[in-house]
Amino acid sequence: MPEENVKVAVRVRPFNSRETTRNAVAIISMPNSQQTEIKDPSNLKAEPKKFAFDYSYWSHDGYTEGSDGYLSPQSSKYADQKKVFNDLGLGVLDNAWKGYNCSLFAYGQTGSGKSYSMVGYGNNKGIVPLACEELFRGIDEKRKTADKDDDFQVTLSMLEIYNEQVRDLLTTKAPGKGGLKVRQHPSKGFVVETLTTASVGSYAQIENKINEGTRNRTVASTNMNATSSRAHTIVAITFVQKQKNEAGQNMTKTSIINLVDLAGSERADSTGATGDRLKEGSAINQSLSTLGNCIKALADQSMGKKKVMVPFRDSVLTKLLQNALGGNSKTVMIAALSPADINYDETLSTLRFADRAKAIRTSAVINESPTDKLIRELREENLRLMEMLKTGGVAAVGAAAGAAGAGSSQEVEEMKRQMEEQMAANQRELEDMKKSYEQRMKESQAESVGMLEAEKKKAAERKVTPHFWNLSEDPALTAMIIHFCREGTAKVGNKNASPVPEILMNGLSIQKEHAQVTNKKGVVTIKSLSGSKITVNGKVVVGETELHHNDRVIFGPNHLYVFHHPQDEAKQIKAGKAVETPTYDSVQQELAKESGLMDNNSTKSTDDLLLQETLIQMLPMVSEANAMSEELDKKVKFEICLVSPRARGLAEGPTEVMVKMKNLMNSNYWLLNRNDFINRKYLMQEMYQSYMEGDSDWDKPKEQDPFWEPHTTPVLIGVAHIFMQSIAYLIDMDESMVIMDLKGKDVGHLLIELVPCDAKWNNLKEDVFVDDPKELKNKALNFKFIIKGARGIPANFEKTHCSYKIYLDDKPTKTEEIKASINADYKHERKINFKSVTDQLIKYLSEDSVTVELWGTQKEDGSKTSLAAGNTRDLMQREKSSLGAGGTPNAAGNSLSPTPAIASGPTAEQLAKQIQEKIAKAKAKGMKSVPIEEIESTLANLTGAPAPAPAKNAKGAAANKGTSRACILQ
Repeated sequence: MPEENVKVAVRVRPFNSRETTRNAVAIISMPNSQQTEIKDPSNLKAEPKKFAFDYSYWSHDGYTEGSDGYLSPQSSKYADQKKVFNDLGLGVLDNAWKGYNCSLFAYGQTGSGKSYSMVGYGNNKGIVPLACEELFRGIDEKRKTADKDDDFQVTLSMLEIYNEQVRDLLTTKAPGKGGLKVRQHPSKGFVVETLTTASVGSYAQIENKINEGTRNRTVASTNMNATSSRAHTIVAITFVQKQKNEAGQNMTKTSIINLVDLAGSERADSTGATGDRLKEGSAINQSLSTLGNCIKALADQSMGKKKVMVPFRDSVLTKLLQNALGGNSKTVMIAALSPADINYDETLSTLRFADRAKAIRTSAVINESPTDKLIRELREENLRLMEMLKTGGVAAVGAAAGAAGAGSSQEVEEMKRQMEEQMAANQRELEDMKKSYEQRMKESQAESVGMLEAEKKKAAERKVTPHFWNLSEDPALTAMIIHFCREGTAKVGNKNASPVPEILMNGLSIQKEHAQVTNKKGVVTIKSLSGSKITVNGKVVVGETELHHNDRVIFGPNHLYVFHHPQDEAKQIKAGKAVETPTYDSVQQELAKESGLMDNNSTKSTDDLLLQETLIQMLPMVSEANAMSEELDKKVKFEICLVSPRARGLAEGPTEVMVKMKNLMNSNYWLLNRNDFINRKYLMQEMYQSYMEGDSDWDKPKEQDPFWEPHTTPVLIGVAHIFMQSIAYLIDMDESMVIMDLKGKDVGHLLIELVPCDAKWNNLKEDVFVDDPKELKNKALNFKFIIKGARGIPANFEKTHCSYKIYLDDKPTKTEEIKASINADYKHERKINFKSVTDQLIKYLSEDSVTVELWGTQKEDGSKTSLAAGNTRDLMQREKSSLGAGGTPNAAGNSLSPTPAIASGPTAEQLAKQIQEKIAKAKAKGMKSVPIEEIESTLANLTGAPAPAPAKNAKGAAANKGTSRACILQ
């Protein structure tokens, strides 16, 4: 068997709307048809990283869109869909005609263009439909000259792997617990049991079947709250050619063409957990991570490394792709690339993955065998297995193994079970082979014709009847579900309703009777039932609401539809109104604006655009998490928090989106960053899926429960900003600084002292100070940073401590953890010495502040209130009604403070200028001192902090005895 390398192609797409809005810069270039280069956006002048592949397709620019919507090359460099198919798809088909197994799989991050290359859209057909068209064109040509006994058969199967479970996409039957079983066949490798295989006789039939599978995938992902971009889809086309060989034998050549659209390959630190107690569900990401391990191991094998174990068995995906990657298959991989600098890390990761795949070598053979011989061998194997089961041969084998020390009754039973499974599989294969292709075609023909007619009728009705069409984040799943609003009244509800509602929906927060839709002489209205949640154009429906063309309707948290009204659309066009079709992103922007999280300002900075993009991603996730908490009665609520850079201890930077997870029983809370929250949401989906499937063990122990966090996990109570100017002037400071939480709310005061010292750590005399911080240059500087305590902090904490960094500290300094009360005494003193003051240090002391973080461990019972009784929905409603004017409920039911997280403080220049002006005025008047209270008052006015109460001055002046404290002027 000659070995050959896996063929690898990469393809770069145009900028998408998100990248264009953020003024993205292209970092991918392709000097020729095989070389791809990528630049590091942090250093665009540096030499780019270079990669070589079998094909490098430039599809970023250089095209024009025709009247039929097809993107044609405007320059010779542009690779259109036909070019990609001619290079990759035709090669796959050619190998299939020869009898080889073939595999083509697309890899890349979500939104990189995988589905466009594989499936395409509109007239820009991808490899899958073009391959199917060309296959049947070739069959028709062959049949013209074929012998009467020659036969060509095509069957199709379509499956999805999500959460390590296999689901048949060509049936509406729900899979059993754990999905379809994958077993190992002695000659075929790993196969999926009871997977539907549909016989197809034309491209129209195969297209209809693929659309059916896509529709079933859409319904299932919505019902199960699954994420389509996290699922792998495999379309398997089995092509059988039956012809007589030169010896007159009936020979069969069988080729299996696997067309694989892999899940988005986001890097772990982009979407996975980075430090959370819970790690992302192994089942969610297991397939892709195992695929990476297999690619690496296979590449190592090809490089001559010995004793390399390829972990095909570690995931469902890699089991099914074993032949494609390391066995009997001719394989092509297409890696989809984003050209934008904002996706540099993910794109570089994809290029490295594709580069490793180049080294893999497979050994493909023609799958040719005499049909009669194959039938005879299957029968003989079944007879042999049956004989073993009847005569106790299994027990004898088990006893022999037991004599060797490895046998047991359990092993004998397991052997018996495997034999019975093998017999059942052989029998299915025999029956399938005995049944003629014509018989199978007749059985599926009536169904196919019926479905095609139904699709035509539905398409015609959509032109005249108001209806809802689904809007998905994945364009391939958009407009796959249609619900008509025919004349009269229709109920919207789930499968448990009796009678079954006219518009059937299942999944998160869909009630038995969820809504009522009425079409009265073309006027369509919608009304919420049973207190269910319906959102129209970003606003929660109260009472009965009339629907208009292109209204955005959300049932529950995630059933997103667009309302299409043909007559209303015609009126709008006649009136000269612009009719724009909503997009998934535009709907999420609308929700964010309604929630008060986004404004209508058209001029946004890059950071604002990034924040907007993150909010668009996070809002539906938070809404779904709350819906899952309600249905599973977890008594936990999630809400979005916008955290400014200063609240995170940074002088500048973008606002960060975080998620607050709150225990509704005791008001304990935890802040999750975006990565940790997304990680938990995938685990919540696993739990919810088990719950929906009726598993008795769907609930997890606390340690594995994504809705639970131990009260011992420290949380950030708030921060205080300590400006260091007083040290720059060698003036001591004794202040009570405001502690603000991440929403800008005052949660207490921090008692701070800054004390300049001499070399022996004695306090400097009152007459020692500098007029200009530059006088400190090249001199030694000693001072004490003292955190005396905190006052008025929340009472629901068992222990608290402070944490901070000064100047170039690598690690934070922490105070001792003490038993908490509303007043805590830390008595923390740190001696800080600089042997020689530099310009950088002077700038730091003059302009920057130290952010002191107050951390606490919450009490186990938190702060229980009389509101803590009832189920999760009741608790959420009570909390929402108790918010008052302090927050604005958003579309997800969250309360978001309209106040910025932390108001931006005064600039260092303002503070220094004010202090210097006071000193200058005092000197001009011939004064020998300035009351220290005046400087403190200046600081307080600029920072917004309350002026401190009289306290003992660090210089020793008895201010608490009524004596004025003074800053001595030389």
